[in-house]
Amino acid sequence: MATFGTLSDRLTETFRNLRTKGKLSPADVDGTVREIRRALLDADVALAVVKDFTGKVRERALGDEVNKALNPAQQVVQIVNEELVAILGGEQRRLEFAKTPPTVIMLAGLQGSGKTTFAGKLARQLQGEGHTPLLVAADLQRPNAVTQLQVVAERAGATIFAPEPGNGVGDPVKVSQAGVDFARRQQHDVVIIDTAGRLGVDAELMKQASDIRKATNPDEVLFVIDAMIGQDAVNTAKAFQEGVDFTGVVLSKLDGDARGGAALSVASVTGRPIIFASTGENLEDLEPFHPDRMASRILDLGDILTLIEQAQAAFDEEEAMKMAEKLANEAFTLEDFLDQMQQMRKMGSMKKMLGMLPGMGQMKQQLDNFDEREIDRTEAIIRSMTPAERRNTKILNGSRRLRIAKGSGMTVTDVNQLVQRFEQAAKMMKTVARGGTPQIPGMGPMGKPGASAKRGKKGAKGKSGSRSGNPAKRAAENAGLATSSAPATGSGFGLGGAKGAPTEADLAEIQKLFGKN
Repeated sequence: MATFGTLSDRLTETFRNLRTKGKLSPADVDGTVREIRRALLDADVALAVVKDFTGKVRERALGDEVNKALNPAQQVVQIVNEELVAILGGEQRRLEFAKTPPTVIMLAGLQGSGKTTFAGKLARQLQGEGHTPLLVAADLQRPNAVTQLQVVAERAGATIFAPEPGNGVGDPVKVSQAGVDFARRQQHDVVIIDTAGRLGVDAELMKQASDIRKATNPDEVLFVIDAMIGQDAVNTAKAFQEGVDFTGVVLSKLDGDARGGAALSVASVTGRPIIFASTGENLEDLEPFHPDRMASRILDLGDILTLIEQAQAAFDEEEAMKMAEKLANEAFTLEDFLDQMQQMRKMGSMKKMLGMLPGMGQMKQQLDNFDEREIDRTEAIIRSMTPAERRNTKILNGSRRLRIAKGSGMTVTDVNQLVQRFEQAAKMMKTVARGGTPQIPGMGPMGKPGASAKRGKKGAKGKSGSRSGNPAKRAAENAGLATSSAPATGSGFGLGGAKGAPTEADLAEIQKLFGKN
């Protein structure tokens, strides 16, 4: 995640230096805590939060749980992870719905924090969960705020209540009350009230927000804060808490390049949980906030659970079963390959998905260079084929390939490379579907399942060592034997490299599947 990029790099480097030490002295712990303190302050985390965090880490790191650990460095990483989870709010908190509809959700925050966009994102997500949200345009001060909410509501496919034109015309309190009454009559079970913001915290803003709260009695008051606001996040959050009070926090613009201290400060200072994180400009870029998963991302430990959830939401189980059957029966075609790519697109950016894998923070430059448009080029080539050509690549002769290249705006070499990669991928997936073990890029050669123990023992006996009479030659041959018999390394995702971290070659293999070499 871009917002925590610098902080993640600093912490990862600090822990990498710890791993070279078999036992940690008090000086090692103090040096580590000092580096963590600098990293957090550079990330714009509030000073009070930094002092409390580093104090707890130091106390635990000097305690018995580290001294008695088999791997002290890993134990320190675990301590930092647990304390990060604590300052991020501890446990995930979901929206609380009213027992008697409609549930009223009021949005508050400074102008430009992303309230209106978040309103659309939330409406879209709630619709996906079976709710019928109503957006209420109560921001009547900001120029064209009502028009913006109407556009967002149309994109989200949600109903909007906007009786006043805005631009300084209308009473936001009366509009909010009327919106709740309208939702009750029209049987909308959720009301999202988009209130006005200001360029700074002022008495007029607080009074208006407070009046809307008293008039509508919302079930949730969500404070939307820009993750790029820096140190001022704490002061802003405190002011809103005292003037309006809120039940939860929404972090917007987490895909930005700022240092992200707001996320590590707001929950700890206000005692209010972070409920949502906005990670992009599209309406789909909204995630429930999981403190434990966010801490793992910051420490470059990956976020596999979120990746799995996104895959489950994007892929249809029935379609997946049909695809598995096609693979087993050697009926997997380029049409199926195109369908799979479109399913993957529903999960979002490939860069974002790859960034959730453990260790990918060490490959920031390679991820930045990952070209998402290669998927578009691959799709263009496949769509330039006839249905018969998609179903059977064997009929693709030279003239057909030239026609496909011209139709897609690519070269014949691009078409040849795509067909070759597809055939390799289909072969590998067919092997997996039949229960076999394919050669996976980035992993060493894997033995055939079901090989007999007797054969294994025989092979082991044959590699017992060199019997050369020359001591120097015998030592060299034995050293070579030890190297060749070393187990193949690789992660559970088929990505090799030290400590399970994907290598640059692995990332290239992933991109090859969808694009050019």
